Amino acid sequence: MEASGTKNGEERTRRRDQAIDAAPGLARLTVGAWVRTAEWTLAGTARAGRYVARAVVSGESLPDLVDDARSSLRGLLGVNEIEERIAGLVGSRGSGDGTEADGDAPLRELGAELLERSSDVVDGAPLHPAYVNILRDLAPDEARILRLLAADGAQAAVDIRTWRPLDVGSRLVAQGLSMIGLNAGLQFPDRVPQYLNNLNRLGLIWFSREPLEGGTSAYQVLEAQPDVGEAIKRTGRARVVRRSVRLTAFGIDFCEIALPEDAGPPTSEFARVAPEPSSDSEYEPEERMP
Repeated sequence: MEASGTKNGEERTRRRDQAIDAAPGLARLTVGAWVRTAEWTLAGTARAGRYVARAVVSGESLPDLVDDARSSLRGLLGVNEIEERIAGLVGSRGSGDGTEADGDAPLRELGAELLERSSDVVDGAPLHPAYVNILRDLAPDEARILRLLAADGAQAAVDIRTWRPLDVGSRLVAQGLSMIGLNAGLQFPDRVPQYLNNLNRLGLIWFSREPLEGGTSAYQVLEAQPDVGEAIKRTGRARVVRRSVRLTAFGIDFCEIALPEDAGPPTSEFARVAPEPSSDSEYEPEERMP
């Protein structure tokens, strides 16, 4: 009879462990607590009787009896285990590699300081803090490009595409051709695409889809340049898409403060070259994108 009871107890324990293992993480602890609660409820009456009997025989005080029962109950339900697991998760998130706990406080302090400074009354607008870093990120030729755009305004640029009826199947042959390198007197005019990309990255210029207003002559001169003529010749019959390169509002303010008109040599050191358009190819200038 005793062997049968022992076997039944082992079977119940095995089934309980299977139910607990079937649940992941904290859910496993919760399931375990539920299973233990069911077992504790079934054996509660007998256990309470044993506690009372022990207290009567040994003369143990009632508060000690209650504390002992509470501790047994928490251990049986797995409450201690759940609390330890949660504390471990919270501790790992709070400490970890220190990036969250230690990194948030300085950021909040900087943000609070920034907002506090925004309410200060000062004479005149302060310099933008990015201007110093931008100057370090500029090549000398890029400074001359900015001065050209600030002094002479937006510059003409064109894309060369293959001509197709209704533009179906049209292919881009050359992009962003301009006379910026020549007009700005750059030391390395072949690097204009890289220069313009960097200036755009810094938020100083933007590539507009719109052509210059009343800038027909500027496009005629540009479309007569050798590199544009070569791109047109490669297509046989080309479609010229007219665009422009302009300063952003941020770029205008930067040039007024960091690159004033009286800073450095003039940008118009070289005369514009305007050869006659080649008659070997045909192209159709376009004022706007369709």
